Amino acid sequence: MSAKKNPKTDIARNSGIYFAIGLNLMLLLSWQLLEYKTYDKDDVAIDILHMEAELETDIPVININTPPPPPPPAPAVISETIKIVDDVKEVEETMIVSTETNQTEAIAERPVQVVDVKVKKVEEEVEVAFAVIEDVPIYPGCEGLSKQESKDCFQRKVQEHVVKNFQYPETALQMGIQGRVSVIFAIDSKGYATGIRSRGPDKILEKEAERIIALLPKMQPGKQRGKPVKVTYAVPIFFKFESQ
Repeated sequence: MSAKKNPKTDIARNSGIYFAIGLNLMLLLSWQLLEYKTYDKDDVAIDILHMEAELETDIPVININTPPPPPPPAPAVISETIKIVDDVKEVEETMIVSTETNQTEAIAERPVQVVDVKVKKVEEEVEVAFAVIEDVPIYPGCEGLSKQESKDCFQRKVQEHVVKNFQYPETALQMGIQGRVSVIFAIDSKGYATGIRSRGPDKILEKEAERIIALLPKMQPGKQRGKPVKVTYAVPIFFKFESQ
């Protein structure tokens, strides 16, 4: 089937080429317009240079009559005169004597007299263990008993004191700390609990055990050969809690 129109007379045949040429021309024109620069020639004339005449000034030469410097002074005349003086003055010579001593020099003996010397007798405080003391300390409420009964009463009263004043530290409960604390202390010659020391699994429990022992009341001091002495004693304190 033949075409109805002649392809040479088709206007849209080269439309793409024409569009590209027109687009390039428009881009070139736009670029030239953006690059175009103008200058205001009425305010600035860069082609004419005006120079003022150079002013030359002659500086006159002035001669100043300066007086010459004064002449140097004449050198002083030194006269040498020698005077002979009789040497009549005696000069004392200083002699340096050594102060070091040797074995040949004897040391003067000085008699030492002993004047009234007062000797003060210091009684040493005797420390006796509870197990071997002759008369144990008397805990309040244990008066008038035999030696063995007084010893048993002392131990029982100390245990009751520990139970009565026992308080489990809250910090130790929260941290789960428990165990045995051994406390060593002494009942001095005046009946007071002193020298409290402890050893346990933690410082918190040791501090609580020492606090309990420090609350012990005043007692009648223990005696050895009829004289008050310091009596050492040890007591264990158990810190234990039951988990629910």
